[in-house]
Amino acid sequence: MARPMRLRRSQLSVPGVSEKMIAKAAASEADHVFLDLEDAVAPSAKEGARKTIVEALKGLDWGRKTRCVRINDVTTPWCHGDVIEVVEGAGRHLDTLMLTKANSAGDVRFLDLLLSQLEARLGLEPGRIGIEVLIEEAQGLQRVEEIAAASPRLECLIFGMGDYSASQQMKLREIGSGEGYPGDVFHYPRFRVAMAARAAGLDPVDGPYANFRDEAGYRAEAEKAVMLGMAGKWAIHPAQIGPALEIFSPTAEEVARARKLKAAYEEALVQGVGSVNVEGTMVDAASIRIIENTVRRADLIGM
Repeated sequence: MARPMRLRRSQLSVPGVSEKMIAKAAASEADHVFLDLEDAVAPSAKEGARKTIVEALKGLDWGRKTRCVRINDVTTPWCHGDVIEVVEGAGRHLDTLMLTKANSAGDVRFLDLLLSQLEARLGLEPGRIGIEVLIEEAQGLQRVEEIAAASPRLECLIFGMGDYSASQQMKLREIGSGEGYPGDVFHYPRFRVAMAARAAGLDPVDGPYANFRDEAGYRAEAEKAVMLGMAGKWAIHPAQIGPALEIFSPTAEEVARARKLKAAYEEALVQGVGSVNVEGTMVDAASIRIIENTVRRADLIGM
């Protein structure tokens, strides 16, 4: 099963109970919107929110956005109902489901099997609906490699530092901020999630930064994530969309340079030369892989 290439520079979180906020999200500049049935929805409102989400997926113009629904985790009484009602109601208008609190490969395989059964019964293309997984518990991080390899439907691993911080009993003032720690308190889990995702051919994505009025703080965390190879970061408020799109996109100058270096390297290969000096930069088989990452991302963005 070929995994689709999707932009995930900015993943916008939207409560599944708010028709107004969902409509604004559909019109936003975010690459990806996930309609939430989990933390942003009270237990008494979860079943009604499923219907609101189905109607929004079917009725709104989402443009080129990835349309995702964040479901409740497999230990809750809502998980199977979330999957069945959303897929039955909006299967052809849904790109991915986001599984929360995945702690083992078995959690992912459960969702994969349920989706396969629904696709077969509803006449949907097999593998039509992808899976995104939140790594947000200490147990999940310990098993992140096996989780990353659990299903060909998997497209994305997300580091959910909010619940992770709670499960690790970390002393933090607010979600996403490691203020007071001598270094980056999230470096190890970010790195491990990013490495497991890339090793499995998945997109790693960084989770939320709670203080949406602190643009400098959000940017600082996003810069750490992009340096580790992450493809994007959550936005819990529309104000965070722009910074994420900027930080997780190459600049026009970077793209032009990358294409120039790639062209020079390809010409050198034609001449039987394995490396080439381009304006003081040596390009060889190793460095061209980094350069090609920039070119592929630019092509996906449309730069």
